[in-house]
This record gives sequence, structure tokens and C-alpha cells, in this order.
Amino acid sequence: MAAMFSTKGMYALRAMADLAVHDGWVSLGDVARRQNISRKYLEQVISLMHKAGFVKSQRGKGGGYQLTRAPEDYTLGELLRAAEGSLAPVDCLDCTNGEFCPQLETCTTVGIWRDLGRVTSSYLDGKTLADLAQPGAAEGVCTARPN
Repeated sequence: MAAMFSTKGMYALRAMADLAVHDGWVSLGDVARRQNISRKYLEQVISLMHKAGFVKSQRGKGGGYQLTRAPEDYTLGELLRAAEGSLAPVDCLDCTNGEFCPQLETCTTVGIWRDLGRVTSSYLDGKTLADLAQPGAAEGVCTARPN
């Protein structure tokens, strides 16, 4: 089954959660090491967060990255939109590209996808970065393991 979100979105949430639990300026190298993310790829992800105004940076010794707001003031939805561009579950509902599916008016499945998109957006917009920064946030994540 295809994933709904790319590694860019997953890494954005992990990097932002890492910044949320560490006070002061945090080096990208430290985040990359703790999160087991390639520094080069993390630079791209953090650049998206910086462009969106979610993090600020400081160069030099003792510099790094910091959140611009309190963790409870970021929704996971806004962070994922900054990283992914859209939360639409299928391309034909992604209104950010200016293109519309020619089958949209007659598609028998569009209602399901639209509803899934609404549920997904509502859920992610109801969760904050502070929720990810809670101790034990990852407990019980993988309940079904392959044999």
C-alpha cells in the first residue's frame, strides 16, 4: 500500500518535535544524529520549515535552529502542508497545482477521497507539535509486525 505522506513530511514532524524538546539553539547535526536522518536531506526539510516561518536560524558557534512559536501553537496539519504542499489523499483533489481532473464531476470515488481528506485534515489540525513532544508519544505505534 502506498504511503499517504512522503519521508519529507515524516522527517519534518520528527525534526520539529526534536526542536520542541530541546531548549535553545539546536544544531542540525544533532537533530540529524538523534533522528537518524541524513543531514543533507534534513537541510532541505528544515529549509521548508524556515521558509514557512516555523523556525529561525542563527549562524556560528552556539547557533542552530529554534522554533519561532511555542510547540502547542503549531498544528501538525500546517507543518505537513509546509513540507508536503497538500494533504489531499489523491492527486485529483490537490487544488494547489491549479490542475483539475477531467473526471472530477463524474468520478464515483471522489466523495470517498474528499471525505478522507477532510477527516485527515481535521485530525492533523487538531493535533499540535506539543502532542508529539510528550514522553511516550511513540509507544504502541507499530502494533502489527510482519512475520
